[in-house]
Amino acid sequence: MPDNVSISYRGATYALGQGPQFYGIWYATAPQAQPIEWWPLTPEGWAAAWSRFASVEDPSTISPVAAPPVPPMTGPAGPPAGYAPAAGQQAGWQSASVPDPVMLTRNARLSAALVGLGVVLGILGLFPVYTAGVSLASQAFNLAPHVIYLAVWTLSAVLILLGGTRLRVGALLGLGTSAVTLGLFVADAGTPAADGAHGAGLVLGILGWVACSAGVALAAVSGLAVRRGLVAARGLAGRPGAQPGHDVVPLVSLILAALGAAIAFAPSWDSFTLLTSSGASQTVTAGNAFANPGAVITGDVLVMIALVAVVVVAALWRPLRLGAALALGAAIPMVAQAISAIIQVGQPTSPLQFGISSAAAARLGLTIHSGLTPMFWVYCAFLGTLILLCAWMVLAHGQAVGSPAVPGGYLPGGPAVGQAPEGDAVGQAPATPAYPGAAEGPADPDGPPTTGGAASAAGAPSAVATAAATGGAAADSRSGAP
Repeated sequence: MPDNVSISYRGATYALGQGPQFYGIWYATAPQAQPIEWWPLTPEGWAAAWSRFASVEDPSTISPVAAPPVPPMTGPAGPPAGYAPAAGQQAGWQSASVPDPVMLTRNARLSAALVGLGVVLGILGLFPVYTAGVSLASQAFNLAPHVIYLAVWTLSAVLILLGGTRLRVGALLGLGTSAVTLGLFVADAGTPAADGAHGAGLVLGILGWVACSAGVALAAVSGLAVRRGLVAARGLAGRPGAQPGHDVVPLVSLILAALGAAIAFAPSWDSFTLLTSSGASQTVTAGNAFANPGAVITGDVLVMIALVAVVVVAALWRPLRLGAALALGAAIPMVAQAISAIIQVGQPTSPLQFGISSAAAARLGLTIHSGLTPMFWVYCAFLGTLILLCAWMVLAHGQAVGSPAVPGGYLPGGPAVGQAPEGDAVGQAPATPAYPGAAEGPADPDGPPTTGGAASAAGAPSAVATAAATGGAAADSRSGAP
């Protein structure tokens, strides 16, 4: 074990102990790794840590780690007084379903490799013919969104490699992007299907999407992001009314913003005004999602459904700041579509697009002015609201109850959040204290509570019992989850 980590209790699968300025739960076989979850070094933190430990470990396997006493510090060394495992308490983790740290690391590397392969395939697909006989690289308005998708997946791969909470952020960010871009690639595939032509660039792009999606999905599962994100063990937030009162309005607004953006995605965005030298003019709109071939319509509908569905799941995700990563991943491809539309407006428009030959256009003195319809700006307003609410999810829930409130994501005197503590000593005494003046062995379970004191497994200071009785034991530790 690291020198600055001491284990107080062990079970069949997990171990409970203390690091520098925090209580934590580790895998019993890998106390040298980063803690799975952690809490502040306070009596309330200990109560929450013990409650969590006892809920995920088989109580019959929990035993204290025998060791000589150490100088008093801040918290108790035993379960809250009167603790008894409740029926059905074995919720949350299940030891049979939790991967070991070695497997988790292996899966993270495999996930990052798959995403990296997908990014490489996507980059290669920018240069061959994609659709309509042209490549993505030759058209800036088509190139920009694909580069944005690849950038998001690249960021996901980096975060997955970093591990810990960042693995979950990267996996959820990539999953959101993959869910929405599925429909976009279906729409792209439907265009050449209608014209009877397929390009190598499109094939490479789709293969890249498959590899990236497989990579982020594997990372989400191996990082427990999927199994522990929707907190069924704590009550699935299946409706807005199940949320804390101060969260209901923003979360409902988040879902409504996604719904509004999805609806505004369908109408025409492009507006063209045709003027002749004689003063005649005509305004034409283009880009209605339902004015395309059937395969393209299918892709566009999938995009709209995916955006709303992902945002609804993100609103139910716990902790909310990880839900923000999922929602943001879905919003980024939609932002890319808006950027593509703005780039396209700035490019010259051929009269052939309106069935007018170049010779006829010259004879009429035709000029074409491009613009964007009001519905495009409505779409942007909904999308901007969605992104702002994603920022709220991060800022308002950046530090979950029960996790160390420390600036910059670092534990005082200890490792960065999500990183493994340093050093260890097998058999070292728990860093939780014995009663002041205790000579050796566990404290008297019937002894009176003392400030900074500890109790054996049979008893605990009244401060801890009070914290447990008043809800301290229910402090949410999810900010420290892997």
